[in-house]
Amino acid sequence: MSRARFVAKAIPGEGWRILNRKTEGWWGELCKDYPATLLAELNDAQRPPEFMTLINKNRKPRQ
Repeated sequence: MSRARFVAKAIPGEGWRILNRKTEGWWGELCKDYPATLLAELNDAQRPPEFMTLINKNRKPRQ
């Protein structure tokens, strides 16, 4: 089985970031909770309307 391209990394005291293993760069913004559904969508079929809903739901509020 191949490794997932996108994985979540915990940032202590801040939340979660999504790491793109292919480019070794961060994808998107900080998430307040573990973004399991967003990771599943990124690593599987891509459907843009669902992406926007998941991104907005998981986004950490700005201070």
